[in-house]
Amino acid sequence: MKNRSKRVELIVDLIRNQCISSQEQLAGLLAEAGFKVTQATLSRDLKMLKTTKVATDMGTYMYMLPDTNEVRDKMLATGQSAFTPHGSGGFISLQLSKNIAVVKTRNGYAPGIAYDIDMMNTPEILGTIPGSNTIFVVFAEKVKHERKREILKRILPLDQKVPTY
Repeated sequence: MKNRSKRVELIVDLIRNQCISSQEQLAGLLAEAGFKVTQATLSRDLKMLKTTKVATDMGTYMYMLPDTNEVRDKMLATGQSAFTPHGSGGFISLQLSKNIAVVKTRNGYAPGIAYDIDMMNTPEILGTIPGSNTIFVVFAEKVKHERKREILKRILPLDQKVPTY
């Protein structure tokens, strides 16, 4: 059992710190660390950990552990879309004005969505200021509205024309 707990601990660490897309890839990483496992054993470990596979916007899949934002944060930091219907379900509207975007959310959702925007580490975004239902997103001076929409679409379900002023 000691070997299994160390193996499972390593699986958790690998999934949290890398974008792992297949059992074969994970088995290879485990083998490099001295844990040779069969596909059936690895499948049982992944099931016990309640991992899921999520699609990325790059056409690949990656394993994710439950109740964690680490993979989402990693996707945002590497420029991938991390929009999920439940992840930004509090979004209401977006208005753009010069270098400010005003994002309206359901009450209590603004801090989480602002955090996701900040985690993108996009150089065009200078910062966010969240309230409980409103986020001010400050963009660099010369960022065009279409580019702002393109950036925010990675977080927000922008599927309709946004008014600009």
